[in-house]
Parts: sequence; C-alpha cells; structure tokens
Amino acid sequence: MTTGAGIYFDGRTSVRHDVRVTLAPDALRIEDAEGRPLVQWPYAELEELAAPAHLLRLGRRGSAALERLEIADPAFAHEIDLRAHEVDRTGTLQRRQRMRVIAWSLGATASLLAVAWFGVPAIAERLAPLVPPALERKLGEAVDMQVRGMLDTRNAGAAFECRNPAGRAALDKLVKRLETAAGLPSPVRAVVVRRDEPNALALPGGQIYVFGGLIAKADNADEVAGVIAHEIGHVAHRDGTKGVLQGAGLSFLFGMLLGDFVGGGAVVLAAKTVLQSSYSREAESAADAYAAGLMAKAQGDTRALATMLAKIGGATEPGMKILLDHPETNARVAAINRLAVPGPVRPFLDGAEWTALKRICAG
Repeated sequence: MTTGAGIYFDGRTSVRHDVRVTLAPDALRIEDAEGRPLVQWPYAELEELAAPAHLLRLGRRGSAALERLEIADPAFAHEIDLRAHEVDRTGTLQRRQRMRVIAWSLGATASLLAVAWFGVPAIAERLAPLVPPALERKLGEAVDMQVRGMLDTRNAGAAFECRNPAGRAALDKLVKRLETAAGLPSPVRAVVVRRDEPNALALPGGQIYVFGGLIAKADNADEVAGVIAHEIGHVAHRDGTKGVLQGAGLSFLFGMLLGDFVGGGAVVLAAKTVLQSSYSREAESAADAYAAGLMAKAQGDTRALATMLAKIGGATEPGMKILLDHPETNARVAAINRLAVPGPVRPFLDGAEWTALKRICAG
C-alpha cells in the first residue's frame, strides 16, 4: 500500500486540506485533491506528534511552519511507520533501544572478561598509546594538583615552587633546547620545587618536577639537562600514563572510559600511584637511551646523565625512580657511556646562567 488519504494543515491557516499521500522511496509526498503537489517530507525528517490512539499525526522536524498531516487509515499508517525511523507505532524504535542497551551490557561484560584474562598491566600497555595527547594533558593536570600537595609536606603553597626570575629564565632556556630537539607533540613544562632529594619526576602529559636537591648536587647545567632528558624520555614513551593506568587499577580504567577519571578518589589514587611506584628496568633503560640520543641532538654532553647517576647512585626518589640499587646504577652508567657518540658539545648554559640556575630557590 503506497498511497492513501490524509488531512493536511499548512500551519499558516486553520483550513483542513483533504490530500492524497504517496509513499515514494525516500520521502512522503502530499498532493491536493486535484493532484497538484503541495509538499514533500523526507522520511528522516518525520516526527510523530501527540494524537488519539486511532490517529497518526505527523510533523516535519525543524520546519518553521507548524504544518501537520493526519492519517486515519491504520493500514496506511503502518506503512508510514515501516519507512520512518522516528515513528514508532509498532515498537521498533523501543526494540532497537533495548538491543542497544543489551549490546552495551555485553560489551561491558566482555571488557571485564578481557581484564580478567589479560590483566590490567597488559591493558594499560595497549591503552596508553591510544590516549589522545589532549586527554593525557588533562589527566596530567588533574594528577598534578594532587602530586604537588603530596610533595609539599611543609605546606609552603606557592612558595613550594622556586621562582627566582634569573634562575627561571635559565631553566626555561635549558628546557626549550631539549624540547626543540625532542619534537614532541605536546610542550614540556618543567618546574623546580623545594625538595632536598637529588631527583626529578615526570607526570603524564609533559609536566616535570625537578627537585632543588638535584640542582644542588649537579656540577654543571648538562648534568641537570641529562636528567631532564631522561624524564622527557618517560614522557615520550608515555610511561607515566601507563603507570597510572596500571597502579590505579580497574576503577580508574572504567572511570576513564566513562569520562570521570578526573573526579573524586580516582585522581588521589592516581597521584599516589605516581609517587609510590617505580618504572620497570626496561622502561628506565629505554628512557636512558632516549636521553643519550636527545642530548646528542641538542649538542649536549651525552655522558652527563651517566655522570649524575654515578654521583647519586644510592638515592631514590618518591615515585618513579631515576636510580635503582647501586649494581643496577653501575650497569646503567656503562650502558649510557656506550651510547655516547663523539661530536660537538655546546654547554646548555653559560657561567652566569648556571649560577642563576643554582640560585633558583634563593629568596
């Protein structure tokens, strides 16, 4: 049945028009009693309006005029129902919605089974490279607020970050040179904080904390640059994101899938994971190799990181370790020195700039 009778209201007057309705392949065509075409409504634009049970009343979605069409013949109304997705007198739309809910439920169940089968670490390893840089930065910003509070044990607030202008300018110059050589899709943001340990820490998305104790221990700017290059390696390899996904577990993974990973206890758990866990030997070795290559690209001292590791070989940081036990440190120093390549070396900072960086926490 492709034709039928109807009553059409043009929306401009209250006059009833007896019309002939034809069901074309893509649209519903309305003609007057003499066969003159009035309007054509694509099926995708039809919407069902409130009406008595025996009547099908249709409108056109998005139409400026309040036009409507009424169909009294139930058989013809059924034919329209079969063609128009938004008309649901047969319950087809509800069935589709139920099937969609069932499909999502099955997907969630399959996700749980995948977690149980492959384990969170394996999922995190595969998921981290798929996280868009913008989302990773958002994750890093959320974790950063918690990490800063946990590191600032003396509640120094804004004073926790070292902001001596000359020292800050020297640090920016050093980091910019590394950042340019690295060519990462997201900027690197490094700050120096008042911690006595000779360490550094990278968060997801490119935030790097350099502890004041590291600068105090270094003998030149290239040694500081080597450690920061190591942390940039973790950023490039997305080790921080992997660590957060692994350590925070299932609740964090599901929260991230639901778009709520920056809320409530998930962020606190993620921040604790950053500060309490360590990278694998493979990740540390990869970051060491990255640092050596990056220092070479930046025309810095490719052995500087090895020098710094040997100097503070027994230290550990709260969280992602630059350094492990002493025998492991010796092996890493040897590996970095093997990667060192001869070439022109240009100091990252001149004497005055290095003095300024050493005094970045002064005042």
